[in-house]
Amino acid sequence: MTGVRLTAAVLLLVALTACSPDQPSAASASPAPSASAAATPTGSAPPERGRLRFREIARLEQPVAFAVRTGDDRLYVVEQTGRLRTSEGDTVIDLSGEVSTGNEQGLLGVVFHPTGRWVYLDWTDAQGHTHVTEWAYDGIRATARRDVLTQEQPYANHNGGQLAFGPDGHLYIALGDGGSAGDPQGNAQDLGTLLGKILRIDPRGEPYEIPEDNPFVGREGARPEIWAYGLRNPWRFTFDRESGDLWIGDVGQNAWEEVNRQPAGSEGGENYGWNLREGERPYRGGGEGRDLVDPVITYPLGEGGNCSVIAGPVYRGRQIPWLRGHFLYGDFCAGWIRAAPVDDIADAAEAGEVEQLSSFGEGPDGEIYALSLQGPLYRIEPA
Repeated sequence: MTGVRLTAAVLLLVALTACSPDQPSAASASPAPSASAAATPTGSAPPERGRLRFREIARLEQPVAFAVRTGDDRLYVVEQTGRLRTSEGDTVIDLSGEVSTGNEQGLLGVVFHPTGRWVYLDWTDAQGHTHVTEWAYDGIRATARRDVLTQEQPYANHNGGQLAFGPDGHLYIALGDGGSAGDPQGNAQDLGTLLGKILRIDPRGEPYEIPEDNPFVGREGARPEIWAYGLRNPWRFTFDRESGDLWIGDVGQNAWEEVNRQPAGSEGGENYGWNLREGERPYRGGGEGRDLVDPVITYPLGEGGNCSVIAGPVYRGRQIPWLRGHFLYGDFCAGWIRAAPVDDIADAAEAGEVEQLSSFGEGPDGEIYALSLQGPLYRIEPA
């Protein structure tokens, strides 16, 4: 690895870590077959859990996000330094001259419209502010660029960045609390700002449309784009392609990493607690008497090198029978990857390791990929 790449990797290592110093600082770092189609026959014992193998299929520059496109066999990967590339190495969009660099900034997220006709990127500009930008895409050229949504960022960290279309066809967008430490502006609990939230919009508007059934539509003082709130830095979230449940990995502050689960059929409006609490514990005495949603997974920051939770998908592929119906998650610094059955989430077991794990990806066939900030794109296979 060159010195330049090593420096960049170390910057994101610091930035993605959960524990920004607990003092405010303006520059703080940081259609596949369902599983049921291949289910275990009635009366048979489930396959024994095992380990996973990580086969490198491509090498890129600081890969942090992954997407697939309807009717397209290629895999699309975001490089934090500013390019959207295919797994074959072709560049689709190059924002390297426009993105801010270092910390948790840069090109952070990608998703294709369900029709495959448009691609959306989440990135921070030279001033550090967030853009969700759309391009028309025919599989060869990206054209007709337009900003769908922009959000000013008060600090350099906690930008979120995840984009995903839900089972309802709407675009979900993750924004962190604006940064620094402890959410000094109280953004995550403030319904008057988009920071510290997951948003839900229809991006094919001018510049976008707000679904009428969003939970805060018509509520005075609340932004109608908000779907869920009380989040610190929801770096990655995923929808279970079979159940529709939403799994949110929220990076912690000083003590706890957490994963939240929003069941399919939710009407939205959940408050996941930050900055009234961290994990299940009150933060600076907050959270009493409030209707807060408990995380389904917590683990201690710092123990064994833990620093930053990376939420993955629920496996619904065919190639790894024992893994079906397991939620995958890992830690950026410690490198472990755990698999937890969705019907017994506490029964998580370590299944493999990826150094500097930055994100997961899910292929059209439900098979899983892992990205390392060091460059590799891995296909996850049976060991």
